[in-house]
Amino acid sequence: MLERLFQLQAHGTNVRKELVAGITTFLTMAYIIVVNPSIMSSTGMDAGAVFVATCLAAAIGTLIMGLWANYPIALAPGMGLNAFFAYTVVGNLGYSWQVALGAVFLSGLIFFLLSIFKIREWIINSIPMSLRFGISAGIGFFLALIALKNAGVVVANPGTLIGLGELKSAESLLFFGGFVVICALSFRRITGAVMIGIIAVTAIAMMLGMVEYNGLVSAPPSLAPTFMQLDIAGALNVGMISIVFAFLFVDLFDTSGTLIGAAQRGGLLDKDGKLPRLGRALMSDSVATMSGAALGTSTTTSYIESTAGISAGGRTGLTAVVVAVLFLACLLLSPIASIIPAYATAPALLYVAVLMASGLKLIDWDDITEAAPAVVTALMMPLTFSIANGIALGFITYAVIKALSGRWSDLNVSVVVIAIIFILKFIFLDAA
Repeated sequence: MLERLFQLQAHGTNVRKELVAGITTFLTMAYIIVVNPSIMSSTGMDAGAVFVATCLAAAIGTLIMGLWANYPIALAPGMGLNAFFAYTVVGNLGYSWQVALGAVFLSGLIFFLLSIFKIREWIINSIPMSLRFGISAGIGFFLALIALKNAGVVVANPGTLIGLGELKSAESLLFFGGFVVICALSFRRITGAVMIGIIAVTAIAMMLGMVEYNGLVSAPPSLAPTFMQLDIAGALNVGMISIVFAFLFVDLFDTSGTLIGAAQRGGLLDKDGKLPRLGRALMSDSVATMSGAALGTSTTTSYIESTAGISAGGRTGLTAVVVAVLFLACLLLSPIASIIPAYATAPALLYVAVLMASGLKLIDWDDITEAAPAVVTALMMPLTFSIANGIALGFITYAVIKALSGRWSDLNVSVVVIAIIFILKFIFLDAA
């Protein structure tokens, strides 16, 4: 049955390799089951319900990817987009988390339609590489700011906007300790480095009496507080356009980049360098996003951590099925998620930020018309506390600089149209 479903022999693998690969991938991304509830609960959402939604969304999306697209790619609520959801859309802009879930659902629906009508390739190919790298780095800086804030390292300062917190506090010291442990373990290629760091910080905090132990295993919390609570009608408000676009845009490039990168690592591309069944893979991702919004979590996307399992030998959807089963098993571990403090998950955020910022090295720094828009994009995300604003200002800067520099050949219709839409938004919607 497994051979018929996943074509193991044709992909040069076997059940044992796929099991090991699935476990490896899961351990590298399991941190999301504790980090996501910590971030999303800041909106007023029930942390227990978000924990269940996180596990279910990851399991559903990964299962679809494995069974339908037959790829060893795992999915879960994406880092960066969950922070944008919680701290910008709800925290800064004041929308309810129900409306934010509606925006996530709409972005998934648009992603699905783009995949069906094969418009996605045109969009992906028309966006300048420098902006893609700037967006990735900007999300990383956004996560870094949140991590430092949660750990008390960066605090509000009336004179300088932000300032240095109390570095001698136990929370800050545990944060730095967790971060260096994660980085060191990652360098040594220890599987599950991020999760080990989170657990280590929590264990030390527990021994110091900073955290109360509430058990290890229990029945899953109720999903009712978040299940089908999304407000799609509220998300159709004209002021939500840029937010829906930001969710869609980041998910589109995250997913495409992850799929291509993972496929190259596993030798899954065809003789023309293309990814077979790309449409199925992208539709799996979009269905996972819509399902996750209905369950009560932010955008569900493909995880680059899947390359860890591919490096361990995973080549088919059986790897993904193993990951999905392990996420379902985690439903019994809700007490762990409930006791982990924000300063224990903050090192994971900063570590992910470092990985996302690495794309800056690929920017052509000798070409100011490419470098400047990328830097504007990256800086504006943390400084305006909004991924959407960073994307908007990046597109506007790119289009205007290229036009004034006489580099019209570098511009294409989609970039110009997107830049004009964002300019009109800032003039009319934000002014109102």
